[in-house]
Amino acid sequence: MRLSVTTPLAVVIDVGDVAHLRAEDDSGAFGILPGHADFLTALAISVLTWRDASGGEHHVAVRGGMLEVERGERVTVATAEAVPGDDLHQLEDEVLAGFRRTLAEEQSARTDAERLYLAALRQIYRFLRPERLRPQPGPPQTPPFAEIGR
Repeated sequence: MRLSVTTPLAVVIDVGDVAHLRAEDDSGAFGILPGHADFLTALAISVLTWRDASGGEHHVAVRGGMLEVERGERVTVATAEAVPGDDLHQLEDEVLAGFRRTLAEEQSARTDAERLYLAALRQIYRFLRPERLRPQPGPPQTPPFAEIGR
């Protein structure tokens, strides 16, 4: 089975002798063997582990992404970021912790941006509400900028 792990900037892994692949999505860990049915899933921040034909075990940490199995012969992973390594504990402890930290920062920034957007919409609504635009009874008011030319 062929395994390809790509990011927007590079092909991180491209190997052709995969005997078994272990991955993880939001429902949990799962395995893929040659001949697996076509499959598509969204990966969690996790470590993909595969064994090559000679029994060697290899790993790559991924920052989420999409995994697709095609015709049971090709597994393709598209992810925002991937870090290959042979030390599983280092990948789990350091790399995945960094990925999770980055995800939390991105979610916080998105929440802050949404709050600013909603506050701006509230201000625009307050400024444009119908009762504010109706003419007020009494003598006409001269706008402040009209006195500048006098």
